[in-house]
Amino acid sequence: MLGVMLQRFDERNRDILININGRLVHRDEAGISPFDSAVQGGDAVWEGLRLYSGRVFRLEEHLARLRRSAKALAFSRIPGDERIIGEIRRTLEANAMRDGVHVRLTLTRGVKITSGMDPRLNESGPTLIVLAEHKAPVYDTSGLTLATSSIRRFGPDQLDPKIHHANLLQSILAKIEANAAGADDALMLDQRGFIAETNATHVFLVINGPGQGEACVLTPRCVACPEGITRQAVLEICDQNGITAHVRDISLAQAYAGDEMFCTGTMGELAPIVRVDARRIGDGRPGPITRRLMDLFRDLVAREGTPVVAPGTRASPEP
Repeated sequence: MLGVMLQRFDERNRDILININGRLVHRDEAGISPFDSAVQGGDAVWEGLRLYSGRVFRLEEHLARLRRSAKALAFSRIPGDERIIGEIRRTLEANAMRDGVHVRLTLTRGVKITSGMDPRLNESGPTLIVLAEHKAPVYDTSGLTLATSSIRRFGPDQLDPKIHHANLLQSILAKIEANAAGADDALMLDQRGFIAETNATHVFLVINGPGQGEACVLTPRCVACPEGITRQAVLEICDQNGITAHVRDISLAQAYAGDEMFCTGTMGELAPIVRVDARRIGDGRPGPITRRLMDLFRDLVAREGTPVVAPGTRASPEP
């Protein structure tokens, strides 16, 4: 039995305009050169952004991570934040988007003068792609199931996960395994056997104290996973609201015995995990700490973010 496909086509996205280096084109006409580095070798970095009521949550943090990743890959030219934000704004306004939108921001090394691996073949500068879609958080908040993948996440001595690169074959292979196992997503381990993340999100575990006393929230160290923006927001929420939280190595056995579990990410926000490898987590339902953090996160995104869409912009109607 294949896992349920959580994402669906939204009719409002049928005629969206895609921004490629400042050129707005219909999604069916958008063209990336076969000589572009993203096509040639997955040589690109990316960020996922979410738009709430005209504001992008933690935009500056996302752009800083994009810049760090591009520098680590020795991109010779990186557009400034002002230009990137300007293109995001143009794309959202052209598509009449104001809320409930996910933006896939991709920066490739650019177009090569001839096919080949050498970055010196890139003489025309980077390619900036802004893909904005009407997309609500993609996960079922009644609870997800995970299956542990045989695919291990790379460590910093192999391909440093702090580079938010566009080569996602590890994640895709893990997702194929999860689909075959009938799970919603794959749980991925690092090279030492500790939990890293899922194929698409960061993972948190909740452990109740003796006698159901004070709960403790745990999340893996960023040894084999990127430093997540939503992950960091959740850690800050815990600190500000008196919820004990620690960053440490977590084994599969600890996850199986956990009282609650949830995942975090820009595309899916916070979502409970209720089953891992046929083991029920807690009582098999979203737990009280998870529900509280989901509420606190919704409060945070409702009041925080960088304005990118003018207040008077009319949003596209619901389908």
